[in-house]
Amino acid sequence: MTQQSARIVTVLGAFLAGLVIFSAAIFFVVGRLPAPIPAPSAIGGPFQLVDQNGETVTQDGLKGKPSLIFFGFTHCPDVCPTALMEMTQIYKALGKDGDRVRGLFVSVDPERDTPDVLKEYLSSFDPNLRGLTGDPAAVAAMEKAYRVYSKKVPLEGGGYTMDHTALVYLMDKEGRFVAPFNMKRKPEEAAAELRRYF
Repeated sequence: MTQQSARIVTVLGAFLAGLVIFSAAIFFVVGRLPAPIPAPSAIGGPFQLVDQNGETVTQDGLKGKPSLIFFGFTHCPDVCPTALMEMTQIYKALGKDGDRVRGLFVSVDPERDTPDVLKEYLSSFDPNLRGLTGDPAAVAAMEKAYRVYSKKVPLEGGGYTMDHTALVYLMDKEGRFVAPFNMKRKPEEAAAELRRYF
């Protein structure tokens, strides 16, 4: 092999070795980078509804204490009354701290759920629970802000029911979404978690 050929082989070998090292470094760095930090939650936002007493409630009313928010309707046969009973049991477990947690039942059926209807319906549950309703556009705006699904479903023989998201939303005392709240546990355990957000 001539001296020139040896030099070409050496340069080519060095180039290939450098390419392998560079590729390995890229793989090492890219493969070890932390996962991207997700953007802040887009759940929640401005709303303006009225409660069972006809008082206006907005997103500013969520500040000052943690909130549990559930979307449902008064003609709901099972899921809604079950969720509200579970919230009532959590309030009982909170005892004197019950007034430090806000509980909201937001109607997805504003056509039937007037403030008076909500007031009568909620009389069966803890008095800390407030029902929210409003005109269909205002309710739809809050559903959109909270990424809630709801749909009117006709029933045989007339009438209708509502399909809807059945999560309980935990909001912190700044009115920011924390996470879906687990209701399927002992009320004392749920109460202990809520106390962390006082």
